[in-house]
Formats: sequence, structure tokens, C-alpha cells
Amino acid sequence: MMQTDVDHCQIVADSIACRRTTDEQTFASLTILTERLERLKRMGGPFADINLSPEVKKLARKNRHAVVC
Repeated sequence: MMQTDVDHCQIVADSIACRRTTDEQTFASLTILTERLERLKRMGGPFADINLSPEVKKLARKNRHAVVC
């Protein structure tokens, strides 16, 4: 059975804080959150200036490397 109630924000936050291993699930959650943010930004208005935090951007850059906390 596939899990559908995944808290992508919590997974990313826990990975940044080293409360969980930065793994494939972390990067999948990061991808989902990034895509959602881009959709919001395209809506314009107050959403246009929302950005990822510096910590999340740093994690995204590590996506190409094996990262273990």
C-alpha cells in the first residue's frame, strides 16, 4: 500500500537538522516542494516573491552528491 500522507516539509526539515538521513525520500520531497513553489510563483501577486530558505537551497545543491548526516 502506498503512503499518501507524506509531510514533505517535515522530511526536508528533519534532513536539514540531521534528525533523519538525507536520502532519496528527502530529495523526492524537495522536488515536490520546489514544483509546488514554482506553481505558486507563476500565480503572481503575493506569491511571486516567495523563495526557498538558504538551508533548503543548500540541500538542493547537494542533490547530486551522496549526503549522510
